[in-house]
Amino acid sequence: MAGNKSYTIVEYFGGDDGYRCGYCKNEKGNFSHGMWSHTMTVQDYQDLIDRGWRRSGKYVYKPIMNKTCCPQYTIRCHALKFQPSKSHKKILKKISKFISKGELPKGQDDGEPMDSVCEEAGPREPSKVCHSEVKCAAATDIQKELAECPAISEVQKEAEEATSTVPETSRKDPVSVPDRRTTTTAPKPGVGADASRPPCRKAKDLRKERRHQKEQMRHDADGVSSIVSPSPPTPTHSNQPKPLEDFISESLPDNSSHCLEFRRFLCDSPLEAEYSPDGPEVGYGSFHQQYWLDGRIVAVGVIDILPTCVSSVYLYYHPDFASLSLGSYSALREIAFTRQLQKQSPKLSYYYLGFYIHSCPKMRYKGQYRPSDLLCPETFVWVPIERCIPQLENARYARFNQDPDAGDARVLKDVGRALVLYRRTVMPYAAYSRKRKGSSDETEVQQYASLVGQNCAERILLYRA
Repeated sequence: MAGNKSYTIVEYFGGDDGYRCGYCKNEKGNFSHGMWSHTMTVQDYQDLIDRGWRRSGKYVYKPIMNKTCCPQYTIRCHALKFQPSKSHKKILKKISKFISKGELPKGQDDGEPMDSVCEEAGPREPSKVCHSEVKCAAATDIQKELAECPAISEVQKEAEEATSTVPETSRKDPVSVPDRRTTTTAPKPGVGADASRPPCRKAKDLRKERRHQKEQMRHDADGVSSIVSPSPPTPTHSNQPKPLEDFISESLPDNSSHCLEFRRFLCDSPLEAEYSPDGPEVGYGSFHQQYWLDGRIVAVGVIDILPTCVSSVYLYYHPDFASLSLGSYSALREIAFTRQLQKQSPKLSYYYLGFYIHSCPKMRYKGQYRPSDLLCPETFVWVPIERCIPQLENARYARFNQDPDAGDARVLKDVGRALVLYRRTVMPYAAYSRKRKGSSDETEVQQYASLVGQNCAERILLYRA
């Protein structure tokens, strides 16, 4: 998508020091690797979160899973297959009741706390890097430098294949995208999960209808015409569950007490806004989602729209409306939004909820958005959460991949191929190490490359002072 015009530039800070955990409050038990991102493409970030990384502002971090006090497993929901649970339906009905009748539930939100922001894990002061001053070496120069590395033909082939699947971007001016109001018109009868089937009917109406039919049959048997008009045969209703969109777009009376609106705007983040012919109309990047109640902002969420997913970053809301379970409601809205984007971009079909932390009971709620998968911390393959939970009941840290011979398929075996940015020039680490004879950072670069994987190591520019 970004072609050769945009690079990701990061500074790696390692992960040796422990810091305070926002979940169990252990003062020195939280360990993670960290990078400061000066700028980042959406494809690079997609690849990073699929290896257990996550961003907090421009700081990108990866928990050291077998060392940290509260292991944090990347979780994704299959948005297209998602069906709201009873608790989710209750929240949607609570919002609908509040909007239509103005009744604010009593008590506090019984649902989800927000993810802990790793402020304590903040990096050292990043170096000043101006992206516009980066002198990108010509492709032939990089090829010349890489020619001295072994097995380069295989790497070139993989890189070309990866590049060929990414179309060139077509730049557009960022525009705000208003979402549908909650007071949308109800769907027509028969339109829903199965348009060929009639709508479901209430049990009392069916009982009344059967009573009338029996009365009709009795009168006909006695030779007396019935004054009750014959009713049509009882329709066979669908067994398919009501989709999420029907709950969200449920009709409200014209005289509703409140009006809830949603607006979407591009926001500042390390992710570069990108547009693609086969991507969503709003493009890729980071967006603010504003929740407006009667012309007043009551909540703001941040999401990242990436090549294959919508990733939830964080949400904050007005404490006066905590009883509305806005954390859960925003997640349901974002899942519905993911399904909407998938119609425009078929490969964009997942909703990432950040980290699932089984050792922290208050953070287990993310496992209720099903079907969902957890990322294996050793092989980086996705495993259904149902298979992971029994392992997490026995130990905080677990390898989910049951194949004992499986390893990291994306590991970078030759650190010399990792790209670095040195004196505003892009070059492979092998060329950099020759220029900086006696350099002692190979161990650090090797660790960084193993953490980001082959795809990112050969695309992302690791800043070298």
